[in-house]
Amino acid sequence: MSRLSQSKGLMSLWFMLPAATVLLLFLAYPLGLGVWLGFTDARIGRSGQFIGLENYRWLFDDPVFWLAVFNTVLYTVSASIIKFALGLWLALLLNHHLPFKALLRAIVLLPWIVPTVLSAIAFWWIYDAQFSIISWSLIKLGIIDEYIDFLGDPANARASVIAANIWRGIPFVAITLLAGLQTIPQSLYEAAVIDGASPWQRFRYVTFPMLTPIIAVVMTFSVLFTFTDFQLIYVLTRGGPLNATHLMATLSFQRAIPGGQLGEGAAIAVAMIPFLLAAILFSYFGLQRRRWQQGGSD
Repeated sequence: MSRLSQSKGLMSLWFMLPAATVLLLFLAYPLGLGVWLGFTDARIGRSGQFIGLENYRWLFDDPVFWLAVFNTVLYTVSASIIKFALGLWLALLLNHHLPFKALLRAIVLLPWIVPTVLSAIAFWWIYDAQFSIISWSLIKLGIIDEYIDFLGDPANARASVIAANIWRGIPFVAITLLAGLQTIPQSLYEAAVIDGASPWQRFRYVTFPMLTPIIAVVMTFSVLFTFTDFQLIYVLTRGGPLNATHLMATLSFQRAIPGGQLGEGAAIAVAMIPFLLAAILFSYFGLQRRRWQQGGSD
């Protein structure tokens, strides 16, 4: 029996070896290299020397870095909250018996399926200072008198990139929450109706508690995707105007590749890790609550 268990254990290790190799090569090694570069003055074409926390001390006094931190937090929090609210509403709507429900679900997925760069180019035309369809429509309706400078004004640029991210992210939230809604037993709703619960009470005391673990996972991935967003910002604004839309990811790229300061760019990337860990902990505690609901121990 012991030989059989040992052979099974050895076989399981062999099956895990390819996945472990991929993780080490494409995740662990780049992460370790990035952390190491953050402690060096490496530049493109030069390996650099170990300088300790000098890059982080310099970033602490860099106003552009703190502006990028503010932009990243604002971008992530605003987009994630709105994506969750609209995605939950859309999921509740699609959970009803609607005509052409399968077609509607496929249409909802389109913004998520389209490549990010193509979406960004489309929004770049929508926000164009001279040919914007939004400004043209508002002028025809008599609401405004001149074209809106969506990407040239700092406040407008922030709002514009947030809106573009929301459009792309809603399908992921909606479809995932819809899958969670379909796992809730109908008997719970029937019992709530018999007890005289209103639609709001059914949502508050049945739907929302049962969706809590799904919401935790969805919001974690939504925050991770939004916090590390790069393509959308880089294509639309490249961090402008006046660094108003620079996120930590785009600033890290700008300092490391076009700027040539690999160590400084790596330090900015490493500074993103605490925020990402906070999102992972959010998901962990959400799953722990699910275990508590099912009678498991913490």
